Amino acid sequence: MTRIASTKADQERSASAATLERHRLYEDALAILTGTLVMALGVVIYGKAMLITGSTAGLALPLQYATGAGFWLVFLLVNLPFYFLAMKRLGWPFALRTFLAVSLVSLFSRLTAGWVEFARIDLLYAAIVGGALMGMGLLILFRHRTGLGGINILAIYLQEKYGIRAGYFQLAVDLAILATASFVLPPTNLLLSVVGAVVVNMTLAINHKPGRYAGVT
Repeated sequence: MTRIASTKADQERSASAATLERHRLYEDALAILTGTLVMALGVVIYGKAMLITGSTAGLALPLQYATGAGFWLVFLLVNLPFYFLAMKRLGWPFALRTFLAVSLVSLFSRLTAGWVEFARIDLLYAAIVGGALMGMGLLILFRHRTGLGGINILAIYLQEKYGIRAGYFQLAVDLAILATASFVLPPTNLLLSVVGAVVVNMTLAINHKPGRYAGVT
């Protein structure tokens, strides 16, 4: 009886896998373009408010504040070591999409600063809205098997391999990164950066669950 039930379940899983709707090339292209534009806007808001986020962007922002170098350049350089993991664990297509996404976020973050100008921005608003924008940008990219380097690559790998929620894993890592930012930021900015990290990762945890989204590339 157990064997019959197990066989039936396997057949149902196979049938479900066979009917998954694949993303088309133009859908992936539009998703990467949209996701990186939204992500870049969130990064620019954080840069204006002097806030810190997590992942490799969280490493790039304090380096930007400390050195005066552009975020776009620092972000590109910080991500270079992580492409090996993307190629080895998740394949060349994923690595290439990730390289493209990182390059576009770097480019758009530089251009967005000229497209949008903030005369004043409330820190709490920046933390929540900027965090939500980055979370939505990552969500779009994740659903098209694209990351933004660094921790994002590891998060996607752990979710696909072991079922660990990408959002919860990133939240833990991001909080560790934010803890080190206490040497760079005033207490108020640090506290609001934590709020923003929660917004980013809860956006992912709530909306990016294994098995919920059927589209594949």
